[in-house]
Parts: sequence; structure tokens; C-alpha cells
Amino acid sequence: MTRSRFLVMAVSVLLVIAACGGGAAGDFPAEDISIMAPADPGGGWDSTARAIAQSLTDGELIETNANVYNVGGAGGTVGLAQFVSDATGDPYEMMVMGLVMVGAIQTNAAPVDLSEVTPLARLTTEWEAIVVPADSPYQTLSDLIDAFVADPTSISWGGGSAGGTDHQLVALIAQAAGVSPDGVNYVAHSGGGEAMSAILSGAVSAGVSGVSEFADQVTAGQLRWLAVSSDAPIPGIDAPTITESGIDVVLSNWRGIVGPPGLSEEDTAAVIGLLDQLHDSEGWQQALEANGWTDYYLSGEGYAQFLDEERARVDTVLREVGLVS
Repeated sequence: MTRSRFLVMAVSVLLVIAACGGGAAGDFPAEDISIMAPADPGGGWDSTARAIAQSLTDGELIETNANVYNVGGAGGTVGLAQFVSDATGDPYEMMVMGLVMVGAIQTNAAPVDLSEVTPLARLTTEWEAIVVPADSPYQTLSDLIDAFVADPTSISWGGGSAGGTDHQLVALIAQAAGVSPDGVNYVAHSGGGEAMSAILSGAVSAGVSGVSEFADQVTAGQLRWLAVSSDAPIPGIDAPTITESGIDVVLSNWRGIVGPPGLSEEDTAAVIGLLDQLHDSEGWQQALEANGWTDYYLSGEGYAQFLDEERARVDTVLREVGLVS
């Protein structure tokens, strides 16, 4: 065989291999990326998914498109079940999730759990805030807690899905204040927009969510801060910590992203590599600042270990405060 003929055959083989490859290895991504926000529009997962998509495309990290779609319900467990069922083995599918889902899986006795997805990266963490409508009679968190202790069911708390971070925070506050968890009037919502409407209308006594989700309404004079769940005052937020208000509770809400089950090692590495680039990009760093998110990045095996530890920790918390038996 002549050298020129050998080279032609070798090139032909490589072209066939490239044409047949359907995974993420090589020049990833070769197709559009889809990112599920497993909640209705308007909440933290939705804004995180859209920030990822925008940073990928605007920053020219990908030459294809990044599309976001919403599947709300039951603290993300409806979306999780659909994701596991429909996206198996597809490296172009991702799902935003976080601490809310870890709790909701247990409180909803979900048939699908996080052991069935592929951990990719932890992205952000954010402190929680407690707010009331501007005309609320409760001027401080102490005022609200006094009324809560005197008549627990008279105070309604509006937040995200049952068992999620917002619900966990209210349950921890109740425990610290000496209120039985089964006396807590917590009103769960499937999306941030729905919860915000209830808070602004006065349908609930107080709202609980991430600081960034209330900032615009506070600035507009529609809501007032009562307290934040951080371990120290938050710059730019005129509110005491819950601990400073006399209740010894600290809690942060992390968010991450996972892939579907059945990804090959090569595909998993390619997707994580793209997310590593995303984290280092100027667009993503600007998104962190604009949304008031704290960088909490951890990818690969470290994130997988973190997820296992969080599942065990949240199980203990939910049992201690009576949200699961």
C-alpha cells in the first residue's frame, strides 16, 4: 500500500468515526443544550437556568443555542422524574436543582431521587430572608415571633415547596422558638412568582425566600426586610440576622446542576469541562454579582460527595423538626 493511499484511508476512517459519534466527547457541544428549571417561572432555579444559558451564549462559550424550559411541581420532584425518564444518556440535557429538591424528595416521598442523576457542579449559595408587606403591623422579627408563639396558626408563612429551604427555615425557627412543627401554618408555592403574589397581596403574614428574590420589591417600597438567615449582616441589606433577633438559626440555600443518568465518563467530563469554563467566564461572574449570589462552585467528584453529605444532613434536620417521620 502506498503512503498516499494509506493517508486517504486513515482520513476516511476518522471522518466516519466523527460522523457516528453522538456523545459529548470532542468538540462539545455539537448540538443545542437544554436546561430544565424544575419549577414555575420566576423563582431561583428559573433565574439560575436562564443566567447559565445567557452566559454560555453571550460569552460565546458555545456556538449552538442553550434553551431553558420549566417543569414545575412538588419541590422539583415532578421535573426530576421527567428528567430521569426522558433524558437518560443525553449529554445535551441538564437540570438545575439544589437544597430545596433534597428536602422535597423526602417530604414528598418521591419515587425518584438524586442517586439517579449525574452530579455535575455546585454553582451558588444564597442567604434566605424573611419579609412582610410594607403595611404589615410586624415591624421586627421579634414582633412576628411573639405573635407566632402566642398563636402559631395565626401566622402564615409563604414560601417555596414543602420541605424546601424556605420550609426548613420556618421549621427551624419554630423549633428554636418552642413552637411545635405541626402547629406551623406554612403555605407552599410551586414557583417564585406565585409566592411573591401571595406575599404582596397580604395573603400570608410573612414571606420566606432568597435575598435576591425580594430585593427589587423592597427597593420599590412594597416589602420590608425583617431578618436574614446569614451568620453575619449582609452588606447592602438593612436587616438584622435571625440570630441577632434572638432566634439561633443560620441557613443558606445552595443551587447546582446535574445531568441525566447513563452518561459515559467521556460525556460527563466534557459537560463538566464546559461548566468549568462557564464558572470562569466574565458573563457568569457578572450574573453572580447582579443577582446577589455567592460563588459556591464545586464540580465533579467533590460535588458528588457533597450531595451525599447533604442528603444525610437534610434527612436529620427534617426528622428533628417533624417534617418527615
